[in-house]
Amino acid sequence: MYNLISALSRKQKSCVFLAVDLALLPLALLFTLAVQPLPEPPLAILAQLLPLLPYAVAAAAALALWLGLPHVQLNAYERHAAAQSALMAGGSALALAGLTAVFGPPLGPGTHAVFAICYFLSMAAARAAMLQLVLMIYRRARPRCRVLIYGAGNTGTQLAQALKAHDGIDPVAFADDNSSLQGLTLVGLPVFAPSRIAGIVEARGIRRVLLAMPSQSQPRQAQITLGLQKLGLEVQALPSFAQLIGEEALVDKLTPVAPQAFLGRAARDVPLQEAAGSYQGKSVLVSGAGGSIGSELCRQVLACRPSKLVLFELSELALYTVLQELGPLAADAGIALVPVLGSVTDPRQVRMVLDRHKVQVVLHAAAYKHVPLVEANPLPGLANNVFGTRTLARAAARAGVERFILISSDKAVNPANVMGASKRLAELIVQDLATRHGHSTVFTMVRFGNVLGSSGSVVPLFQEQVSRGGPVTVTDPDVKRFFMTISEAVQLVLQAGDMAQGGEVFVLDMGTPVPILQLARQVIESAGRSVRDADNPDGDIGIEIIGLRPGEKMEEELTLTGELVHTRHQKIFCARETVLSEIEVAGFLRSLRQAVAAGDEAAALQVVAHWVEGFRQRPDAARQGL
Repeated sequence: MYNLISALSRKQKSCVFLAVDLALLPLALLFTLAVQPLPEPPLAILAQLLPLLPYAVAAAAALALWLGLPHVQLNAYERHAAAQSALMAGGSALALAGLTAVFGPPLGPGTHAVFAICYFLSMAAARAAMLQLVLMIYRRARPRCRVLIYGAGNTGTQLAQALKAHDGIDPVAFADDNSSLQGLTLVGLPVFAPSRIAGIVEARGIRRVLLAMPSQSQPRQAQITLGLQKLGLEVQALPSFAQLIGEEALVDKLTPVAPQAFLGRAARDVPLQEAAGSYQGKSVLVSGAGGSIGSELCRQVLACRPSKLVLFELSELALYTVLQELGPLAADAGIALVPVLGSVTDPRQVRMVLDRHKVQVVLHAAAYKHVPLVEANPLPGLANNVFGTRTLARAAARAGVERFILISSDKAVNPANVMGASKRLAELIVQDLATRHGHSTVFTMVRFGNVLGSSGSVVPLFQEQVSRGGPVTVTDPDVKRFFMTISEAVQLVLQAGDMAQGGEVFVLDMGTPVPILQLARQVIESAGRSVRDADNPDGDIGIEIIGLRPGEKMEEELTLTGELVHTRHQKIFCARETVLSEIEVAGFLRSLRQAVAAGDEAAALQVVAHWVEGFRQRPDAARQGL
């Protein structure tokens, strides 16, 4: 039977509905004659009505097709369709009244009214019976998932009504925290207290729970989900009535809290406005275009409508990803988007790219930035961050690039690690080129702290640790960091690049430092978990103090001297710092190149320690692990 029903086309099903409705007309008429007082014997009345029946049925068929009633699906038969049935029944009664008034027999208005009511009720009852029959056939043919709906409010009851017509899901009961609802029956389903879920699940063979509480916070939903999953239940959530989440459990499907939620202050939106003029209509190159900062630079530069955007990236996957995202946007805006796979340490390729694409603005974001990795691999880190910056900056000067903007780091100030020291050397190189080529190319740099949400940053790491069940690892209970969102950092970088005159070290206003221990607690609690500590030994996620990693400081700094000069933008400052002479820069580059070429880490670190103010060379043993 299931195969027969499922094989019917939509047109064939409509014909079946129409045939049933028309067959009910004479039956409703017979019932009316049986219950109504008549002026003549029923058989005599019936004999006079039989010749009129084909005309009444034809009128009913025409009315049904005009109303579209046969095209209404069984599981969609509700108030609107019932109103159509009432109109069809009333129209059929009027047609019959007209026929009997002309051809006889004489029937009173009450008889026609009763006929209309009987006909309407029979059509509605037939639809309900057919629906139950089809559902029964479908249930026998296909296994149904028995579910419990957590939440008996408006969303939950609407969900239950919708699922009753579903051929694969069988709603069994409600559970709700509201004691005033417990014990009631809503839309045919009993409402139980959450404490009884375990018994209901076992008694009624429930395998899945649907959370119908879109107004509840994500942490609260996550807490409920964890309790249900401990009972071996699959949990799904309904964020809105229009959309049911897929097959994954809720804790796997919850969207992680946005990193900016942990900023501790409102994220600043800094419209570029007139600053966009430095990039509009220009050929712009972004190195490290596939990274967190680089890709955001590309997005915001595209909004400035450059004539061409060159994506320079070493990682094939990162370049492919950013190209897939930005390609349609650039095409819609009529902007040429050029992907370049290569390294900024390759002088030949860098020169060729700058010349071929007539680059006018360079945003240099390419760098190895993960402190523990560079600490364990100092020579590649120095080669990429120092020599890559020199190669790209010198080529930019020779190509007559209008602006060169180095993306630096607060770790360059009194660095305790090789990564920070390499960024300070890169700054010194750019400052040196600014003094020698400032008449043709504006060289500048922008220094800022940690970026929330970037690859390798602490918030995604904490969220991943929480998703694994912990522990969350913090290096030291007193460690603090400056934080910005990627978007606001890039907006300020582009603003600083516009106001640069050459040689400035721009420092961004990062707000106040955020304790990392506090950040860890916020991430845990935002996921609906509790912190396990001495005050709460039964908490969900513990925080483990693992000690400072090689090259890590308790707090970062933004300037060497502490002297900051205000600019025309209230969130951008200039640092007053000494620079090296051309001879000094050439000297440390020559010594560093020799050490890197020889593979001599100790010699390379000695060069760094000599030229980078505040750098503290660590013993080799301290750099062996991450």
